[in-house]
Amino acid sequence: MLDSLLADARSSDHQFVIHSDDPETAAADWFRNHNVDVAHRPLPEGIPRPFLVVERNGEFVGVLDLAEVERLLEPPIEPPTAREALSAGHRGFFDALAGTVFTSISRRELLAVSREIEDRARRVGDGTLHVSFQRLSMFKSQQEVYEQIVAETALDVHVHGVDDWTPPEDSGIHYHAHEDERLAPYWVLAFDGGSDRTQASGLVGKERPGEGFTGFWTNDEAMVERIRTAMASAIA
Repeated sequence: MLDSLLADARSSDHQFVIHSDDPETAAADWFRNHNVDVAHRPLPEGIPRPFLVVERNGEFVGVLDLAEVERLLEPPIEPPTAREALSAGHRGFFDALAGTVFTSISRRELLAVSREIEDRARRVGDGTLHVSFQRLSMFKSQQEVYEQIVAETALDVHVHGVDDWTPPEDSGIHYHAHEDERLAPYWVLAFDGGSDRTQASGLVGKERPGEGFTGFWTNDEAMVERIRTAMASAIA
């Protein structure tokens, strides 16, 4: 089911246009390196700073300051409580690129997007958050972050993964050990938005050996529910 979500996301048509006097910008390189088409236009007269225009399926999504985009291409990956200063700018970046399928995403970039979703869940403070970092053993490095989130909120947190580690008991986190390998290629998060459904968000990344990940993130509540359902079905 997760593969079908990736296929559906690929069918969405995104257009990125950088308006700058310099056609070779760091942002343009980043999009090309992630196999995303980006066009260039000269900076309009009277506009002092380069900017990025985002359209989806022919509809305007937003404008981002290019300097801000380039600052956020490698966003912070520390726990949410340490990154409040960048949250507003990062959320705008996250929203504008939602639904775009990227290829060759690094594990660091997936972790940065994961931090944004975790931060949304923490700020809402309730609802359900499903997570899979492929194998349960890969969650060990994130265990402290999630135990902090559970301690500070009323969130119902479920962690999925291939069964290769025995998690601690009485942590407040619900662990789901999958005996088969269906989730092994996938890095997935799904937050249902809790009491604020406008904050629903999700991420699907699929690892391709030697090529990084391909994947997308989304703010669409229906798509987030499809992600959650796909993770639940892997238990059956």
